Amino acid sequence: MTDPLVIFTPSGKRGHVAPGTTVLAAARSLGVDLDSVCGGRGICSKCQVQPGQGDFPKFGVTVDEGALCAFNAVEKRYDEKRGLKPGRRLGCQATIQNDIVIDVPPESQVHRQVVRKAASDRTIVMDPATRLHLVTVEEPDMDAPTGDLERLKTALSEQWGLDGLDMPLPLLGELQTVLRKGQWTVTVAVNHDENRIVALWPGLRDAAPLGLAVDLGSTTIAAHLCDLTTGDVRASGGVMNPQIRFGEDLMSRVSYSMMNAGGAAEMTTTVRAALDDLARDLARDAGAAPGDILELTIVCNPVMHHLLLGVDPVELGQSPFALATSDALQLGARDLDLSAPAPGARAYILPCIAGHVGADAAAVALSEAPDAAEDMTLIVDVGTNAEIILGDRSRLLACSSPTGPAFEGAQISAGQRAAPGAIERVEIDPATKEPRFRVIGSDLWSDDPGFAAATEATGITGICGSGIIEAVAEMRMAGLVDASGLIGSAEQAGTPRCVSEGRTHAYLLWEGDGRRITVTQGDIRAIQLAKSALYAGARLLMDEAGVDSVDRVILAGAFGAHISPRHAMVLGMIPDAPLDQVTSAGNAAGHGARMALCSRQARQHVEDLVRRITKVETAIAPRFQEHFVAANAIPHATDPFPNLGTAVSLPQVSFNQAATNRRRRSRA
Repeated sequence: MTDPLVIFTPSGKRGHVAPGTTVLAAARSLGVDLDSVCGGRGICSKCQVQPGQGDFPKFGVTVDEGALCAFNAVEKRYDEKRGLKPGRRLGCQATIQNDIVIDVPPESQVHRQVVRKAASDRTIVMDPATRLHLVTVEEPDMDAPTGDLERLKTALSEQWGLDGLDMPLPLLGELQTVLRKGQWTVTVAVNHDENRIVALWPGLRDAAPLGLAVDLGSTTIAAHLCDLTTGDVRASGGVMNPQIRFGEDLMSRVSYSMMNAGGAAEMTTTVRAALDDLARDLARDAGAAPGDILELTIVCNPVMHHLLLGVDPVELGQSPFALATSDALQLGARDLDLSAPAPGARAYILPCIAGHVGADAAAVALSEAPDAAEDMTLIVDVGTNAEIILGDRSRLLACSSPTGPAFEGAQISAGQRAAPGAIERVEIDPATKEPRFRVIGSDLWSDDPGFAAATEATGITGICGSGIIEAVAEMRMAGLVDASGLIGSAEQAGTPRCVSEGRTHAYLLWEGDGRRITVTQGDIRAIQLAKSALYAGARLLMDEAGVDSVDRVILAGAFGAHISPRHAMVLGMIPDAPLDQVTSAGNAAGHGARMALCSRQARQHVEDLVRRITKVETAIAPRFQEHFVAANAIPHATDPFPNLGTAVSLPQVSFNQAATNRRRRSRA
């Protein structure tokens, strides 16, 4: 008589097993993705399956009613206490009697797929480094005097096939208490990347282990607290990087380290404390204990990378910009002075690409997958230090460009961080030259009824990065600013809103409560310098790739998510491309960190990817200055921007010539 045939869906894996084999054992023998924490004891419910009945012509199988054994006592008890969905069985208890088709629902799969909620809708296949395992440990015996740790390791080997595990000293101090409290049954969290025990709990641990994906930026620290079983984000948040008081941009912080004894250590202490506090805050928001955090993944630029690790970044401030290490790192959370996560928690820091192209850029490449693209793709992570990636499936290049903090509202006369009350959107009527705007905290435009009431609580406090970008671009489209970046006078521009400020002019955006918000000539110059550095870096990569155009542009970073593609192209921040092919990826670095948190395969992929990327150093590239100077014009002095030309008509005005003529007449 032929052994029963078992077919698992959705994998389609099949095979014959002996009658009486449990579904869980059959799944394991056939390589089917079926989860289990309790190791077949019928108490964790992770191995729930849905058996089929009736005819399955596709598989050539008819499933009879008795294909699985009847509910046993363990399943009945579980159903009474916790409840099973109709038709569900516990895979560790149900035994196969005859031919059967069994569906493994997504929540019962170890490597379940988590869909990214973004335009690309790509998936993360769950395969976290840290997983839970329930074991029963033999009690101590006078006749077999082995230690509790040795007997725990034996249990993990016999019940889960896990050998050679290490245990950190803080956990060894907890081991005996946990074993006895659990009456010799304990849940063990194991980091499979490092073959290391990272946490222990008495009895069965129902709550999922948590991980923290961190994007450690020079301006902000953002993080996602994730369920390591499902990949769900339990809480997200961010804080300002407190290192800002040592310098707003990265080179200022390097200088602080050079000029002040102990400066690097001071910045290290500061950023570690902020990260620790953020971990506590997110755990509280998720209704969890900080000690439930068993793993962290961290992405950051090279200077932040070194300061987090406690390495003086002085070498990153001078050629050849040598990194202390560029490889991915696996460390204990305690090695980084993080006391909020579990004592045995581990931290995985993604690899850096080069001295000025960090792990955050590597995370962006992981998230946006330009290495799989057919089209020539440009990814720009806009920030204080912009990181740029160009390429397709055949080749990838990367560089960084020092844009400075202007895009984030710093160095702007009325600039501020993105906060309620900040102007974030701007439109200027090209005929009347009159502006309207929106502020953070309200969906109304300034000329909409009810705007004053809607913004009464916040007021109008300044202009943030996306607001200044739109303001300057709108001024160019309205003929208030010429291609060289010069603001016209009231007479030249045709509006009294262009007000005199000494030898230059400014555009009055808003006035009220005794205050004025203007876009000054200095603001225009700050934006020109920032956007020129960004464009020059992208153009340098295009030179290296041997291309004069790109097929699509992805604006990454939390700030990039708020940039209007049309305004960015009018400014000349990015190379010309079809406007419908310029998209935002949001915080792609943060998503890359989350991918690495949830997937060991993603970690391996990003480590391989970094080795394939060609690094281009803008600081020593001969053509960078040439590209930078040409990019000072708005949008550009020489590049034609044909795609932009089909969508926007830019006025041909030149206020500089008029000013020159006046000077000549005055001399005469």
